[in-house]
Amino acid sequence: MGIVAGLDSSPDFTRIVVCDSDTGAVLRQGYAPHPLESPEGGGRPADVDPQVWLLSLGEAAGGGLLEGVQAIGVSAQANSVVPLDTQGNTVRPAMVGADKRSQVAAADLIDALGGREAWAQAVGSVPQTGQPVTKLRWLARTEPEAAARTAVLLQAHDWLVWQLLGRPARRTTDRGGASGTGYWSAATGGYRPDLVELALGHQAMLPEVIGPADAAGTTPEGLLISAGTGETQAAAFGLGIGLGDAVVSLGASGSVMAVHPEALVDQYGMITSLADATGMHLPVVTTLNAVRALRGTAELLGVPDLESLSELAMKSTPGSHGLVLLPYLEGERTPNLPHTAGTLAGLRRESMRPEHLARAAFEGMLCGLADALDVLRGRGVDVRRVFLLGAAAELPAVQAAAPALFGTQVVVPQPADYAAIGSARQAAWALGVSQGTLDPRTPPVWQGAVAQVLEPGEELAVGQAVRQQYVSVREQTHPGAL
Repeated sequence: MGIVAGLDSSPDFTRIVVCDSDTGAVLRQGYAPHPLESPEGGGRPADVDPQVWLLSLGEAAGGGLLEGVQAIGVSAQANSVVPLDTQGNTVRPAMVGADKRSQVAAADLIDALGGREAWAQAVGSVPQTGQPVTKLRWLARTEPEAAARTAVLLQAHDWLVWQLLGRPARRTTDRGGASGTGYWSAATGGYRPDLVELALGHQAMLPEVIGPADAAGTTPEGLLISAGTGETQAAAFGLGIGLGDAVVSLGASGSVMAVHPEALVDQYGMITSLADATGMHLPVVTTLNAVRALRGTAELLGVPDLESLSELAMKSTPGSHGLVLLPYLEGERTPNLPHTAGTLAGLRRESMRPEHLARAAFEGMLCGLADALDVLRGRGVDVRRVFLLGAAAELPAVQAAAPALFGTQVVVPQPADYAAIGSARQAAWALGVSQGTLDPRTPPVWQGAVAQVLEPGEELAVGQAVRQQYVSVREQTHPGAL
């Protein structure tokens, strides 16, 4: 038996799990918040000194947590850029998160290359607010001196791996992390340096992309560090999803991703073609409205929380007595309707009750995510099982409606640090390959996530009727949007 560790550096904290390399059993855990100052008005900062990630890592690993560990895997927040100068020093704080400062930059880049389809063909995604390539464009336009000094581009997990290895001359990343930058193509497996120049104004050194089971290096103490990956890819690896599986994540916005054997090119830009942490692909479709639609409905109805909204919704019946909510409260990305608003249809005297509106909010949210699933299915992605993630996945109203509306088995995993677990699994893979006990093409088999399994059952026909009613309203109000 070996012992490995997985580290997840999220926007707010660092989590570390120490695992048995053979089974994946969690032996020890560590946690520490990031010592970040909130910007004026609250929320998360858009600029972060990456040293805080190291401080948090050190605190989380305290008390001998890593004693006996042979290998470490690292995952970290996506949409991050750490710009370095020729000496390896940070030019400015790291740019992180869904940074709205780069909205104009995203539109500029789309036009500069000739439209959305040109970007989809080039790198499998269309520039979005907060994506690394758009951050570079913003930097060049608003901080030209910092842009001119930028010689090396790393993401958060790249920078952490580089620091753990003692800042060697060689800098690495993995396919998963590279595929989210906007200047690496999952289809070709190569960078597009011309797109870096288009955004930043000049070329910059990019980290070498190594394989899923490769080691980034070994520390002076002999500790193996695996390739690392993005937080999304690590969570998918930690869940153990494979072909036929999709993951629906319920945050304020929503996302749907699935494992697929090849990269997808979507001329409309609805699919972001990411690579995963195993050598496969991870196409992602995003909706702008998920739990935010539930919270808005709760505020409208004067109920204190989502649990109360769920309880109220369960007093209604499937179909919400004819009420249909298109939950496009922030515009929408799937379908691509950035300037639209939500729609409430089917108002009749008998349907104008709080419980029916509550139910319509849950059904509208889930139907919007079912639209995203259908985008993937329409491109040949096999979806036979859906993993449902997020705190809202535990709500009875979600669990009652999701299997029938998605038309497939729904798995609700027990809450766990799946990104950290996925990072540890990557470390176990790299360790096994280095020792000659594992095949670089086949990751270690670990214990699956403890989960609740929900079947569509007899409600399938009713659920599909509800979904069709939703689609009918969407087509009447936004014909041809999907």
